[in-house]
Amino acid sequence: MTAPTLDVDPWTVCERHVDPATLPVAESLFALSNGFLGVRGTLDEVEPFGMRGTYLSGVFETHPLSYPEDSFGQPQEGQALLTVADGTPLRLLVDGVPLDVREARPEVHERTLDLRAGTLDRRVRWRTPSGTSVELTSRRLVSLVERSVLAVWFQVRALDGPAHVLVRSELAAGAVTPTGIDNDDPRVAEALDGAFEPHAQIGSAAGGALVERTRRSGITVAAAVAHRVEGGRTRTDVDEQHVTTTVAADLQPGGALTVVKVVGYSWSLDAGSDSVLGQASAAVDSALDLGWEGLLDRQRAALDELWATGDVEVDGDPQLQQALRYSVFQLVCSAACTSGAAVGAKGLTGIGYSGHTFWDVEGFVLPALTLLRPDAAARLLRWRASTLDVSRERARTLGRAGAAFAWRTIDGRETSAYWPASTAAVHVNADVARAFWLYANATGEDLDTVGGLEVLVETARLWASLGHHDAAGAWHLFGVTGPDEYTGVTNDNLFTNLMARANLRRAADACEQSEARAAELGVDHAETAAWRAAADAVYVPWDESLGVHPMSDDFTAYAEWPFEEERDRYPVQEHHHYAEFYRRQVLKQADLVQALWWCREEFTPEQVARDVEYYEARTVRDSSLSAAVQAVVCAQAQHPDLALRHLREAALVDLRDLQQGTQKGLHMASVAGAWLALVAGLGGMREDAEDLELAPLLPSSLSRTVYHVTWRGRVLRVETTREGTAVTLVRGEGPVTVVVDGAPLTVTAEPARVPLREPAPLLAEPRQPPGREPRS
Repeated sequence: MTAPTLDVDPWTVCERHVDPATLPVAESLFALSNGFLGVRGTLDEVEPFGMRGTYLSGVFETHPLSYPEDSFGQPQEGQALLTVADGTPLRLLVDGVPLDVREARPEVHERTLDLRAGTLDRRVRWRTPSGTSVELTSRRLVSLVERSVLAVWFQVRALDGPAHVLVRSELAAGAVTPTGIDNDDPRVAEALDGAFEPHAQIGSAAGGALVERTRRSGITVAAAVAHRVEGGRTRTDVDEQHVTTTVAADLQPGGALTVVKVVGYSWSLDAGSDSVLGQASAAVDSALDLGWEGLLDRQRAALDELWATGDVEVDGDPQLQQALRYSVFQLVCSAACTSGAAVGAKGLTGIGYSGHTFWDVEGFVLPALTLLRPDAAARLLRWRASTLDVSRERARTLGRAGAAFAWRTIDGRETSAYWPASTAAVHVNADVARAFWLYANATGEDLDTVGGLEVLVETARLWASLGHHDAAGAWHLFGVTGPDEYTGVTNDNLFTNLMARANLRRAADACEQSEARAAELGVDHAETAAWRAAADAVYVPWDESLGVHPMSDDFTAYAEWPFEEERDRYPVQEHHHYAEFYRRQVLKQADLVQALWWCREEFTPEQVARDVEYYEARTVRDSSLSAAVQAVVCAQAQHPDLALRHLREAALVDLRDLQQGTQKGLHMASVAGAWLALVAGLGGMREDAEDLELAPLLPSSLSRTVYHVTWRGRVLRVETTREGTAVTLVRGEGPVTVVVDGAPLTVTAEPARVPLREPAPLLAEPRQPPGREPRS
């Protein structure tokens, strides 16, 4: 897929010349979202487009899952994010000729995502067949304050002659759009192609509303629209799937037609149509009461707050500067207004992975939000905790105690049909537990404020029932898949073993700190003692001859992958069968290396150095998750220049479409991972101890970095230059103790400074497989 050519600017993402060939990727890059509502960056007049899409978090349809051979415990229903009524279309005709940029050949056509205003701005200037030059200017926003609201300011101006202008504004339901499901089973098409059943259509002078209900999942969705017009005449027509408001004007030279369009959305699983419609209509009324300028002001104020407490700066790499701010913007917007639903792997920017959430949301998105927007993190954690009942049911199906969280899901139920890279990847449960524990540690809040104690207890019970003590007393996990999906169904995946150990110990600690609440959950001292005994006995694979940790038992005895011969055949899974690469030393993504970060207390600096060297040479990064992890751990191993190269790949994965998948939506884990690669990588930040820890490094090509973190109710600013690191308390009461390079530092409103240490690697900078050096 072709990525658009973008200006490099610290505060905007601008496409100076819109190329229809790049629209599928550009629509994802210019998507606007607030975690409740998401809209892809399609053109106002719709055509041409790559993929239209307006999404509401939690609105999905189920469909049958088909298997060539059925077996006990396989999920029977899949889930797919749906496109709801699209309120973006504003089709323009000038002197009877529709605007189509493929034919009009505009003199000017540019689009700009403004990271401070939170708007997608567009300007088109062209000469009509009648000879008049016309300019279209539009601004689109998905409100970060009024969560149900999409608004567009749309103006057409006749520059040098008269023009008859007609704008056809649509609220369009029923469009058959992709759902991310690639399945020839006719039952799937039957379920998804006609997912919505129309329930009500309402018209008014300024707009109208549509109400629909999904046929299988029973979700009622309402969308309402209204317009305010200056300089034109309006009428509205309604049918079963459209509310169409037509605006006409006769413009003299210099005259303009201005349309403000407001769309409100609502959905419910149990409320009636009238109630859901009332909520959508009220959202429109609220937005109209604020007016366009009021919506803009509130959007700007929300983003002013974001940049005051979450801005990042890098001096020496303008492209990275832009990419990191873009990442922070999209990360925070993806969860700004979440409520009772998860953040999917693509957020609300596309239908990749069918809108499902995976372990990487707890692994990357939630830890980043905890340090940037803890309120948003709390809402996502409460959603995950709300899925405990179905996760307990899944554990019973698997013959286990506790709760088994879904590998991929929208509502908490398991929907993955391929168990070797899903159900076998049981580490998801420890990843979820870690996200709860990190939140409590970083915020200072009690675990139970987000349902965390029960999550830790039930995941610990799962591990206790899944693990196995051998005759010598060592505790093993057999038949599991770690983060690397090119090495499936192995014994004693080290990442999984160590994450289970941490989960068991943290659960025991939490229960002993909250004995009364633990007792309500049926936990006694015998159970916590058993958890601790299992954790103490966890088996840790070690290859004495190589001096490295095998990623899983016997991994270092696998045959080597012929990297030089295969250097032009990536991704590996698109050129080779699983039976071939499951038995070789080739990694899709960081696995053991991820344990070096998340379970850092388990490794010595010498082990980190050797393990990084070994696994860098075998990791091909066919997954967008990998670069951020490698950036963090390469910095941990004192290779800041290599860390920066991996950081750049993580940050640019969508802006440059490095994985050739951005047309289906942004890679949200990499969006969050880019920020973590800066903060936890070059910044050396660790939030898993009693005090916040920092270990800053500067790569040779950067002269300065700045980032902000929220730590236990205070906002800290961390600035690193060649002279040293300054940590400042910019919000909240102090002082705060921060550990920098192993020494405690008292931080107040006056910058506290420490010298910058030089990197001290134990080994030379590691190499990657041929042809898989970091891409940027």
